[in-house]
Amino acid sequence: MAGNYESYQRYSDEELIDRLRQGEEDIMEYLCAKYKESVRHKARSMYILGGETEDLIQEGMVGLFKAVRDYDCGRDASFATFADLCVSRQMYTAVQAAGRQKHVPLNSYISLYADGSSEGDDGNLEILERLEDREKTNPEELFLDKERLEDMENMISRELSGFEKQVLDLHLTGMNYTDIARVLGRDSKSTDNALQRIRNKLKKIF
Repeated sequence: MAGNYESYQRYSDEELIDRLRQGEEDIMEYLCAKYKESVRHKARSMYILGGETEDLIQEGMVGLFKAVRDYDCGRDASFATFADLCVSRQMYTAVQAAGRQKHVPLNSYISLYADGSSEGDDGNLEILERLEDREKTNPEELFLDKERLEDMENMISRELSGFEKQVLDLHLTGMNYTDIARVLGRDSKSTDNALQRIRNKLKKIF
């Protein structure tokens, strides 16, 4: 396999997939090895949504297999782009199917809110300073902070539509609105508009 590995590096993914479909089965092993680190990186970013990293890696590799199986050179973008989409969709679908209750850190929400606020927002700075001083609080205060956090998460959940919740989930993994649109199968404009609505709603909550 080592010799084949070196020879495969001279070809594009698209050329290799064509050869794989003609019977060169070792190419699948090569593509898995080539993209596994990318899958691991995406799994770490998806962890915030409630998935276990190893489970997400397995789901990501399933997504990669589907990408190889379904890729169409004449219809789809580059294989790397198509594979990234398939892996992201597979992982996100797995997280949704698990139906786990997520507890996103409050500062993640504040980070999103801050993207649409001015630097001179004293209220926002006060919240951030409180978060940074958590090590100074006693157990009773930490318990109250947890309760307040859960209350805020419940408020956010009530305020956002189903689509907005999906957009927020994926935004918190580091995706921009174009990536989110691809994963959810929506157009970029409606996804960007959803992000703006989310920021406005969070601003009212905070």
